[in-house]
Amino acid sequence: MNESSVGSDDIFGDGPPSPHSSLLASEFVGWDEAAQTATMRFTVQEQMCTWRGGVQGGLVAGYLDDVMGYAYVAASGGREAPLNLDLSLSLIRLIPQGAVITGKGRVVKAGRRVLFLEGELLDEEGRILARATSTAIPTPKPPPGHAPLENP
Repeated sequence: MNESSVGSDDIFGDGPPSPHSSLLASEFVGWDEAAQTATMRFTVQEQMCTWRGGVQGGLVAGYLDDVMGYAYVAASGGREAPLNLDLSLSLIRLIPQGAVITGKGRVVKAGRRVLFLEGELLDEEGRILARATSTAIPTPKPPPGHAPLENP
């Protein structure tokens, strides 16, 4: 992998990561500019799991949304963030409690008005656990400490 010099400081700026990142126990690992791919690591917390001992499906979407989103944030040099219009998800294998999983998010195409993103989650053996695609719009990345958006 040809990692560029874009690091977590470039993505998160001077402030802390988004509050959801602590919920997901996410860690930004790297950015491959040539492949337009971000790599993140997630540690599956107990509160993310169902009685079956695996991550609840909607929360799997959260992991994928996170890694796809940060791929675009990295691609924009930390200036923009995607706002999803849709997200399509395939759950392939159970993601067990306590697992350390790797997320790969890729910018397929970034236009002025529409973004196409894809992501996958892998176990420690490299097997695909889940996959997603997203169509999004580019938006300015909010500064640290900004006021939350209100619904009109």
